[in-house]
Amino acid sequence: MNALVATDLDRTLIYSAGALAEGSDPDSPTVCVEHLDGQPLSYMTVRAADLLRELTGMAVVLPTTTRTVEQFRRIDLPGAPWRYAVTSNGGAILANGEPDRAWRAGVDRAVRDSAASLADIGAELDRLGTPEWILKRRTADDLFCYLVVDLATLPSSFVSDWGHWCAERGWNVSQQGRKIYAMPDAVCKSRAVAEVRTRLIADGTLPDTAPILAAGDGALDAEMLRAADAAVRPRHGELHALGWECPGLSVTAASGGSAAEEILQWFAHRIPTAAAT
Repeated sequence: MNALVATDLDRTLIYSAGALAEGSDPDSPTVCVEHLDGQPLSYMTVRAADLLRELTGMAVVLPTTTRTVEQFRRIDLPGAPWRYAVTSNGGAILANGEPDRAWRAGVDRAVRDSAASLADIGAELDRLGTPEWILKRRTADDLFCYLVVDLATLPSSFVSDWGHWCAERGWNVSQQGRKIYAMPDAVCKSRAVAEVRTRLIADGTLPDTAPILAAGDGALDAEMLRAADAAVRPRHGELHALGWECPGLSVTAASGGSAAEEILQWFAHRIPTAAAT
């Protein structure tokens, strides 16, 4: 193997039925890759599933998601099993499917040393009460929290105001569709990806010249994309809405499920070139 491919999942490689159809050929065959309570939840095009399987023979593929460990385990992602996966936005590294306790302990220390506690963030949300536009409030992996909101009645200033309050306390705020995340700055995907790369080099799986190639669609992916040797984002999602760019970034021509196919082809085409430099 000569490259590490760190890729976000939701709305980058896998999609809800509605999101999959955006910009995609309606006749393109699809495969369900996640069920919840017996109901289909997330999909890929068959072509994207095939490309992902092929990619695992060319590079070390590292699923990198904001999902919790439990949520990640629901996904039947083509190419599994994964030697490593990053969940909880970098708060957890799974080694052969099991959380690395030492890594998590280090993350917890970093959060304690640099940010307000999750309880402090929760207390501020408690102060807001439960406005009708907050549909759900969730805590994820005892690390961060998020709201599910009614976009039609969400106050236009909330994300900005909440983001400013959190930023003063070592947290950041990101909106992805109906979800508004509050995340400690110390919990980020790029640090976990760098740790996995270090381990793979140490055990001889990767050469020390191996590049990191990355893909993602949301603001929580931005640091990972910026830290990679080369990166790609789809022509949809939070980063696209923001017009976000960084050096070495490509943007797909397609959106929706077709963007996943384009991202996976981009990875495959980059691996020989990146390894040769």
